[in-house]
Amino acid sequence: MNPVNATLLELIDVRSEIGSEGRLCTAIAERLLPVWGLDGVNRIGNSLVVGKRTGKPMLSLYGHIDTVPAQGQGDAYEAAGRIYGLGASDMKSGVAVMIHVLEDGGVRNGPYDVVGVFYDREEGPADENGLIEVLERAPWLADAEFAVVLEPTDCEIQVGCQGAMNATVSFVGKAAHSARPWLGENAVTKAGAWLDRFHAMRPIAVTVDGFEFREVFSVTTATGGIARNIIPARFDLNLNYRFPPSLTLAAAEERLREVAAGADEITVLDRAPAASVPVGNPHMDRLVEAAGANVTAKQAWTDVARLTEIGVPAVNYGPGETAEAHQADESVDANNPAIVLRSLRRFLTI
Repeated sequence: MNPVNATLLELIDVRSEIGSEGRLCTAIAERLLPVWGLDGVNRIGNSLVVGKRTGKPMLSLYGHIDTVPAQGQGDAYEAAGRIYGLGASDMKSGVAVMIHVLEDGGVRNGPYDVVGVFYDREEGPADENGLIEVLERAPWLADAEFAVVLEPTDCEIQVGCQGAMNATVSFVGKAAHSARPWLGENAVTKAGAWLDRFHAMRPIAVTVDGFEFREVFSVTTATGGIARNIIPARFDLNLNYRFPPSLTLAAAEERLREVAAGADEITVLDRAPAASVPVGNPHMDRLVEAAGANVTAKQAWTDVARLTEIGVPAVNYGPGETAEAHQADESVDANNPAIVLRSLRRFLTI
């Protein structure tokens, strides 16, 4: 078996559902300590920063070690050219690649200071992401000239990322007995025309620096009514907005409010900025050449945005498959980790 796949199977079997990453963090630290020494493996909560600064240009690799909650998955296994198990694609295959990159002597002794960041709590609320604490306690990570986030990309290089915003959209009516509805106003049916408009809405293509992103509005939850015989006085919906890198947070909120017009109340709950495309960055150009991979826009939010905010140009490039993320029978093509590992070795040693 390919060594990186053996590592992936081991990682899957150390369960690390969000909030329970401690054992996996310890296992990764113990594996890399003989390579990097005590001064090269720094633990921050249940996250790790692995690497040393020697004065060479710094490049960094990022991967989260948590998974979504289990859906009945058992032990990891390989069958018919695929590796199965919780986190196989999102994103323990990327973490396995990171470990092998950091163990590689050619990378460690190459032209760059290569630093790996393994962090927790990525699969939860954005403001609880473990990378926030890592970047606060290791501010020198902002000195990196370039970063690769090994999120699932189907072995493509995916540039930029969408911003994300959630808002509670509310319709307000008046309660009444359901036998006499004319004495009230039904907040649920009041929203009907508004919902029809969103049901018919299609993604809007937005080109940024030559790459096509899709602006998307989605109603994801709905809550209304308190009893079967009461006309509902309030109907609350969650509107999820994914916006392209051409919009700032302020412009994105203005756009959301414009599109959601017609509701009685609009309350923005959370927001995360989009990430720009690192056009003209020489390290990105080298990665594209080393990988020989397709280059596309990232149609999702990733921590590339967080790195961009601190001034580190970054892209997504990982072995995981986007369609497999969070699936009950999650798996990854067994060839993918070796493909990405070869490409990153080449990128980090030339």
